[in-house]
Amino acid sequence: MRLHGYKIQLKQEIKPDDRPKRVEFATFMLNAIDEDETFLQCICFSDEATFYVNGCVNRHNCRIWETLQPNEIHEYVRNSPKVKAWCGLLYDRVIGPFFFSEKTITGVVYLHLLKQYVFPQIETFEQKIVSRVIFMQDGDPPHFSCFVTDVLNERFPDAWIGSSGPIPWATRIPDLSPLDFFLWGYIKHIVYAEKVRNNQHLQDRITSAIETVHQT
Repeated sequence: MRLHGYKIQLKQEIKPDDRPKRVEFATFMLNAIDEDETFLQCICFSDEATFYVNGCVNRHNCRIWETLQPNEIHEYVRNSPKVKAWCGLLYDRVIGPFFFSEKTITGVVYLHLLKQYVFPQIETFEQKIVSRVIFMQDGDPPHFSCFVTDVLNERFPDAWIGSSGPIPWATRIPDLSPLDFFLWGYIKHIVYAEKVRNNQHLQDRITSAIETVHQT
């Protein structure tokens, strides 16, 4: 019968109002760049990623850059120890990594990250940059807790991107942030170049890998 077996691909459902919001966001970004060619240099993109000791990767934010299909295969091991890391990415620097000690990132945990780590890090920038920083976060639920958005509105009035923000991050937006498109895949490629022994070794490898970004 010459039948072939095909795998089903699961994709996120697109809501009726998603497309107009995407167009609105894209139009805003293009207009902002036209008005100020340094606009993108002001954005601090941010994201979290999970790293497993066994080397398991998240297919959503891991890219392999090669000229030919590498046919990369990773064996999945259940219940591997893992660490959750946060990074911020600007055009000329990386903030982080920050490692969460909590197993679950709640709104309270995320707020602590912002107030105790992210904001102080931004304050160390040159003054002309500090006053222009636009903070970006995606639509993860902890990111738009009411007390988180209140703090962001106070720290970055009319200058942050995210759900419920003054610059709305389009829901289910297909375009990956620079961290998904580049940083996490780049870091994981370096981290897992050798076998990771434990969580501390994993954190050390992540930190060392991020230091190489400044050199590229």
